[in-house]
Amino acid sequence: MVKTANGELFLVKQKIQALKGQAVEMSINRGRKKIDIVHATVKDVYPSVFTVKIENARQPLQTFSYFDILCGNVIIQ
Repeated sequence: MVKTANGELFLVKQKIQALKGQAVEMSINRGRKKIDIVHATVKDVYPSVFTVKIENARQPLQTFSYFDILCGNVIIQ
C-alpha cells in the first residue's frame, strides 16, 4: 500500500475532529531545543488549522496546522 501525504493528512484531520471538545496533553516543539508540555482542550477544527485552548497560559487560544502534527512539531497524547 502506498501512503501519500494527502492520505495521512486526511487521517490526522479525522483524529483531531474526533478529539474536538476533549482535554488532551500536548508536546509542542517551540524551536531551539524548547519543548512545552501543556494541557489543552481542542476548541475548533477548520480545513487547514485547528485551535486549542491551553490552560494556565498567557495566550490561552493557539492555532496549529495539521502539518505540525505530521512533521512532529506537535504531539497530542
